[in-house]
Amino acid sequence: MLVQAPTDIVSLDNILPEEPLLMMGAGPVPIPARVAAANSIVINHLGDTMAHIIEQVKSMSRYVFQTESRHILGVAGPGSAAMEMAVVNLIAPGDNVLSICNGFFSHRLSEMAERNEAHVSRYVVPDGESADPEKVAQLLEELKPSALTIVQGETSNTVYNSRLPEICALAKQHNCLVITDAVCTLSTMPLAMDEWGVDAVITGGQKGLSSIPGVSLVAFSERAWEVIESRQGHLRHWCLDAKLADQFWYKKSYHYTAPVSGILAMHEALRLICSETLQGRFDRHERCSLALQGAIEALGLSLYVAPESRLNSVVGINVPDGVTGPEILALMSGKHRVEISGSFGPNIVRIGQMGEQCRTHHLFRTVHALGASVRELGVNVDLPTGVAELEKRLQVS
Repeated sequence: MLVQAPTDIVSLDNILPEEPLLMMGAGPVPIPARVAAANSIVINHLGDTMAHIIEQVKSMSRYVFQTESRHILGVAGPGSAAMEMAVVNLIAPGDNVLSICNGFFSHRLSEMAERNEAHVSRYVVPDGESADPEKVAQLLEELKPSALTIVQGETSNTVYNSRLPEICALAKQHNCLVITDAVCTLSTMPLAMDEWGVDAVITGGQKGLSSIPGVSLVAFSERAWEVIESRQGHLRHWCLDAKLADQFWYKKSYHYTAPVSGILAMHEALRLICSETLQGRFDRHERCSLALQGAIEALGLSLYVAPESRLNSVVGINVPDGVTGPEILALMSGKHRVEISGSFGPNIVRIGQMGEQCRTHHLFRTVHALGASVRELGVNVDLPTGVAELEKRLQVS
């Protein structure tokens, strides 16, 4: 006997709000119309058209990653899948790994290495701080790891590992591969893969690139690819096997059915970045984020991370006394139709400044929604001054 069809199912029109929320959290982010349109197209994943698109995606990716590497692969999965592809292809069971942990996602990298039966040593950075190269140098000397994992920008607590170039240089001196999560930072702030000596850079579509969730990219250096090529036996992960993925991305052969719509969306997202230029994009993100930070402080609220370790891509705001983060989020989304993010531990709320979030009209709407919501919850904030500060900083910059 067949299981009966459910009778309580309604269309999305009856589930989604009439007025869409402005997505100003830590991801996913709003996507440009051209990206959304591309995501509605389905083509043959092994045809000539797809091959041409893949070539362009790789070419544009080399610019965005700032690399000459011929080992950039797409992943049908979130940024965490790209993260896992880098880890399982470069870290073998029994390897010594140094994981720099200063937030949720850097701990996730260490856990992935541990699940792959590596010997993982964690450098747990004090809360709200970026990694100290002197401490890293000491640990590299003591542990002799084959790989080091680090997150450039921790979305979870808005910490920026600002001394990543120095850490990469230290790792190279010890013949240690560097695996870097750049999901929220790639294209929003400088990351020079070749110049800095990063061996694997991971990114997802749904944050800095302003593409759809579920299609990600990972770039391997030539040194990293030599490690992959020298691997003996079969990798335990079939879908995440870089050698198999290389068959599709570089040899026009079959691996699995590629997420063609998502790759088309990624193509358009990368094309828009190339059109804007990386420097133009870096400038826009810095200008908008600093203006937002100034407006938040002018409201009378405080920022979670000190300036020297503060991530521009996601801004962390201390929850004021007398209210809770969930109360702020609920009022902002329910009344003002602006959605920001809660936290992964610290008592903060987070506002994203990635890609399409960094637009003047989005900033004004978000600052007003935040200020009006906390004021309604009984916090004494100066909303007119906050908005005026935002306007002043945007005009000056």
